[in-house]
Amino acid sequence: MKRILYVCHGNICRSPMAEFITKKLIRTAGREEAYEVASAATSTEEIGNPVYPMARQELAKHGIGCPGKTARRLEAGDYGRYDMIVGMDSANREAIMEILGGDPDSKVSLLLDHTDHPRDIADPWYTRDFRAAWNDIYEGCSAIFAKLEADGGEAD
Repeated sequence: MKRILYVCHGNICRSPMAEFITKKLIRTAGREEAYEVASAATSTEEIGNPVYPMARQELAKHGIGCPGKTARRLEAGDYGRYDMIVGMDSANREAIMEILGGDPDSKVSLLLDHTDHPRDIADPWYTRDFRAAWNDIYEGCSAIFAKLEADGGEAD
């Protein structure tokens, strides 16, 4: 089983969107037994809060729900549990590295680094552009899933 953890600042917009987009891709492919997908925050600001309403609405436009998801913080122990730890922007990556204390096994990446268009994903909490966030996140999640499937479900 391959384990993927998506991480953003608060775990109420981008990373839960990535979590549930990836879960839908996996479910559609009938590969639920091969993957575990979750998401977390680098900050403590939103711990326990549900997915932000505008993020939930954007997911719902695409037939994706996220019932019961609440924000949690990334922990150092997550490094041993997950094969891939995927941040949304360079500030996330810096915070991830600080929390984890490094990346000796090269598990940490940014979502769009897995695409032909590497860049940060703007935080829709600030931009209010949840459609743009959806497009970027869907592109990255699709690329990760396609790569893992092409590699027989193996993480990099």
